[in-house]
Amino acid sequence: MRVEQRVRQFIQENFCVEPSQLADETSLIGEGFVDSTGMLEVIVFLETEYGIKISDVETVPDNLETIRRIADFVARKRAPVAAVS
Repeated sequence: MRVEQRVRQFIQENFCVEPSQLADETSLIGEGFVDSTGMLEVIVFLETEYGIKISDVETVPDNLETIRRIADFVARKRAPVAAVS
């Protein structure tokens, strides 16, 4: 399952959002689907589901506001780190 699909499923199941209301670019907080406490749930889900660690400085709208931004963020976090010579 793609990250977008899995995150969408999580949001729908945990925040009672209808599928028709949730596009990849829908603002989760702006539309009132997820509040600040809910965002903590999303962060824990992402860390558990994808084996990543999200620091406080990374918890910004650029990374977590929409399903698309979340998927892009997860992809960046999971990308192999280039070796520095």
